[in-house]
Amino acid sequence: MTRVEARERNRRALLDAAFEVVARDGYRAKLEEIVERAGVTTGAVYSLFGSKSGLVVALAADYLKPHYEEIHRAVTAEMDLGEAVDAFARSSWRSAAAPSGRSDVSLQITLVDMAVHDPELGSQLAASIRAQEGQLTSLFTGRAHTDGTVTPAQARRLVTALRALFVSLRQGVVLGLAPDADEEYFVAAARALVSTSCLLEQPPTAGRPHNPQ
Repeated sequence: MTRVEARERNRRALLDAAFEVVARDGYRAKLEEIVERAGVTTGAVYSLFGSKSGLVVALAADYLKPHYEEIHRAVTAEMDLGEAVDAFARSSWRSAAAPSGRSDVSLQITLVDMAVHDPELGSQLAASIRAQEGQLTSLFTGRAHTDGTVTPAQARRLVTALRALFVSLRQGVVLGLAPDADEEYFVAAARALVSTSCLLEQPPTAGRPHNPQ
């Protein structure tokens, strides 16, 4: 095994061990147990991730990676904004309805709990989420819409709203709080955001009063 291969093996082992321990213990997760399960030393955590917080942030990104890859496959370049939002919504529905939906929601809730108890971790997780939102913003920017072409500022506002919507809806589906929420409901909810002008208008210029009319 080469040095690069050994490093990747250790990285994968730490991420898998961290998922098991974090999913069970949340903010009480002990780094000592994670490294023991992974079969590495504590030094490997600092070498690969910088800190325990860095490991948790990498865990979140690694766990969400397939979901974001699915979105990028579903939202193709030729779609206009409405079609792109429909595809985004259907991808989110598949994520909620998948066998892994319950563990996805469990990890989301656990990470929020950890962020509340550890401000440093919370700051790092927020930066990671903003980076993910930036990728989605690029995905929607430039698409045709009834008012013209979607600007980066408009796409950013829409992505923030879509993420909040689908995080809540996925939790509702898994927890049984949204028994009537099917795939078409996800699409209709997302479309309602697109048709709401306040989400797609340019933010008001700094210092200038905003006139909603």
